[in-house]
Formats: sequence, C-alpha cells, structure tokens
Amino acid sequence: MAGRIYAGLAFSDGPLHRGWLLGHFMPEGDLRNSAAVEVKWGVHPRGEQRAQWVEEEIRTALIVLVSGKFRLDFPDQSVLLDEQGAYVLFDGVGHSWYAEEESVILGVRWPSVPGYAVPLPCPDAG
Repeated sequence: MAGRIYAGLAFSDGPLHRGWLLGHFMPEGDLRNSAAVEVKWGVHPRGEQRAQWVEEEIRTALIVLVSGKFRLDFPDQSVLLDEQGAYVLFDGVGHSWYAEEESVILGVRWPSVPGYAVPLPCPDAG
C-alpha cells in the first residue's frame, strides 16, 4: 500500500479554514483531517482579536510567533509574544488573544475537538 502526501502553501490553504491546516474540521478522507492535533498558520491584522473568550478549555496549545506582536490573555495574566520564535504553551486554560501588530503565528493544539469555533459574522449583517 502506498503512503499519501499532501503539499500545500499555508498562505493559500489557511484562509479556506480560518488559518487551520490540520484538524477534525477538514473534509473526511482528507490527509489533513485529524482528531489528534490541529495546526494553524494564523495571519492577523493589527487590532484583530478573538471575538469570544474560550471557556472550559480542555485542549493543550502551543502558540509560536513567526512575526509581529501578539498577546494572549488568560484569567490571571497576559503573555506578550514580541520577538520571532517567542512562544507560550498552555493546557486547559480559558483564553483570548489580540494582535498588537500585524502578526503571523503558528498554532498547534491537541486533541482536535469540535465546539470552540466562533461563528463567522453574516456577510449581510451591518
């Protein structure tokens, strides 16, 4: 049996799934579909923030700064990623985030479970 290979480009694949490159939300049968792990190439303009606080978090996450300045807010502290390669690792902690500057992050979380996505705004709203 032959193995499978997928080659892509984060900047073009990512926007199709809110930046996510791997996870349970990819189409069934797609090599990128995984219940074990999620990987995100997040491109965030200055001032962008998560629309809702994540509560009752059960996953572990690693966020690595590729470029920019990116803040993660937790119940009792904030962590500012302000130099390339800075990262934060957290487990089972509610959180939110804010792009202090235009930022690119690499996010890895595990396991990949449904229930945390903030609904996208309706294009007709507003």
